[in-house]
Amino acid sequence: MRPTGPIELVHERPWSTVCRVPVEAGAAWFKACNEVQAFEPRLSAELFSRWPELVGEVLAYDERRAWLLVADAGKPLDRAVEPWLELLPRYAELQRGEAAHASDHVASGVPELGVSSLPARYVDLLERDLPVEFPRLAGFEELCTELAAAGIPETIQHDDLHRKNVHERDGRLRVLDWGDSSVSHPFFSLAVTFRFVGESARLRDAYLEPWGSGLHDVLELALRVGGLAHAIAWARQRDFLEPADRAWFDVGFAEVLRRALERMDKPR
Repeated sequence: MRPTGPIELVHERPWSTVCRVPVEAGAAWFKACNEVQAFEPRLSAELFSRWPELVGEVLAYDERRAWLLVADAGKPLDRAVEPWLELLPRYAELQRGEAAHASDHVASGVPELGVSSLPARYVDLLERDLPVEFPRLAGFEELCTELAAAGIPETIQHDDLHRKNVHERDGRLRVLDWGDSSVSHPFFSLAVTFRFVGESARLRDAYLEPWGSGLHDVLELALRVGGLAHAIAWARQRDFLEPADRAWFDVGFAEVLRRALERMDKPR
C-alpha cells in the first residue's frame, strides 16, 4: 500500500496520534499509541482475526512500536437508535467468544479490571486528589460480590462504546478504537453506551439476547457497579498524563465521577 498524497495529521492526544493516509481505495488510518494504550494494536489485530465483520479491518500493526494501520470504515453513526439494535447483540457475541481469550489479552497488556479487584481500587480512587468531592459509599463491596456471584465470565469490554466509535460503510457496522478497553465484566460496556445513546428496554433486550434469559437484574447491578469501574479506568488514564494535561482531562473526569455517583444512588 502506497500513499497517493500527503499524510494528514487528524489529532494528537496524550494517549495517541492519528493520521489519515490517502490511498488508491480512499483512505487508511494510522494510529501511534502511547504507553497507556500500547496494547491496542495487538488487541485490534487479535479481534480482527476472529471477528473480521465486526471490528476495524487491520491492514498492519507493529506491536513493539504500538503502531496500527486500519482500513477506512466509513462514517460514524448518527443519533438513530436502530443501528444499535443490530450492533449490540453482535457485540455481545464477540464478548462471549473472547472470554476464552481473556487471560491472553491480559498477558499482552490489556488492563484487568476484574469485579473482585474493584473494592480495593475504589479505596485507592477515594485516596486520590479528585476533581470533584466524592463520598465514601457504603455497600460497594457487597454489590461487587453479588455481581461476581451471577457467574457472567469476564471478557473484553470496550469501555468507550458510543456512536463516534461505531462506523458504517456499505451497510456494515464496525466497532473501532479499542484503546480504552479492559478485561472486566462485559455488561460494564453499556454504562457508556446508555450515556450517549439513551437507555431503553429495546436496547437492553437486544444486548442481553445472546447471554440468555433472566439477566435484567444482573445488568442493572452491573450498570451501578460499572459507573465506578469506568471512573477507576479514567483514573488509570490520568496517571499517564503530564501535569499540564490534567486540567482539561479533569473536566471530563469530573462528569464521569458525577454520573457514577448518580447511578449508585439510583434505587434498585
